[in-house]
Amino acid sequence: MNPRVLQIPGSLIRQIAAKRRPTSINLGLGEPTLSPTRAHLDAAVDYVARHGLRYSPNAGDPALRDAIAGYYAYPEMDRGANVCVTVGSQEAMYVTIKTLLDPAKDELLVVEPAFPSYVKMARLEGVDVRTVAMSDAKDFAFDASRIAAAIGKRTRAVLICSPCNPTGRIMRGQQGELLVKVLSERAGRPIWLIHDEIYREQTFVDDAVEFARIYPHTIVTNSVSKSNALTGLRLGWIIGPQQFVDQAIKTHAWITSCADTFAQAVALNIFQTPGAIAEHAEWYRRQRDGVRTILDAGGLRALPIDGSFYACVQLPPGVVSVDAAVALIEKSDVLTIPGSVFGTCFEGWLRLSWVAPLEQVHEGVARIAEFCRIATL
Repeated sequence: MNPRVLQIPGSLIRQIAAKRRPTSINLGLGEPTLSPTRAHLDAAVDYVARHGLRYSPNAGDPALRDAIAGYYAYPEMDRGANVCVTVGSQEAMYVTIKTLLDPAKDELLVVEPAFPSYVKMARLEGVDVRTVAMSDAKDFAFDASRIAAAIGKRTRAVLICSPCNPTGRIMRGQQGELLVKVLSERAGRPIWLIHDEIYREQTFVDDAVEFARIYPHTIVTNSVSKSNALTGLRLGWIIGPQQFVDQAIKTHAWITSCADTFAQAVALNIFQTPGAIAEHAEWYRRQRDGVRTILDAGGLRALPIDGSFYACVQLPPGVVSVDAAVALIEKSDVLTIPGSVFGTCFEGWLRLSWVAPLEQVHEGVARIAEFCRIATL
């Protein structure tokens, strides 16, 4: 077998999530609990009834590509030719890494804490990975100077998820502009920014940076999974300069041929319906306000929630996050995700997904607080 596959571990997130019981309070997987809007699905059913379920072009349905590009309207990336429609944002990220980086000479810099698939996908392709950890002392806020200092001679791309999974932090305006300034002033071939924007519609601050608006060497990945409660639809996209997207389309075509035609019809209706891509945004904003109240009363150190639908709480000193997550699901019946999954810098933390009803979040946090109290005795 491919030794790279053998050397890369499976998903610890999924392994722990598999321990969930019917009675469990689920603060684990990053999956919306809202129901999709029926009208988007009905529109796709009607389309299929009229046109069938045929292949789309490799790059995706032209109308959908135009709609995505037009909605975001990133400078110089506002046409359908700047979009490749993919099977979810995870394929979008894998295609981006595979297309952009040369394993023989390039290195990927991943800003941590980070979703673990980034590093695994790069290593599957034989691409060297360097990581840079944000500071616990600064509540893991994005630090442009720290990121810039970690860039090496072989760094070809910097990968940032903002709003961040797991921390919920967002790259703010001043920090984003500082990073772009450093990258723009570097001599030699440009360093790309890969911006995972999958939690874009769960943004709770006013100065979030959209790198594609201020830095031309930006590639954006996103999907309808989190914005519209359609994780199982598997419909995402890449937005980038056309010279990159043209090559990414080839990679995507070799991997999957094309995205699901029904899923593309659903997404097209979303983008053609005014306000639909943000139709759940207000619910998340209200939910986040309730979660902050719960965390404030819980007595645990928690990170600020700038965006996403995650909260992160600190464990007592010396408590291993994997051990804590296993004990919490097995003994307290509450599912959480250990911080170490997202990088060694996040050991000692738990990630909580707060999409459950607030009364369940409240009870889950209470059980975590009791676990932490006992652990300190």
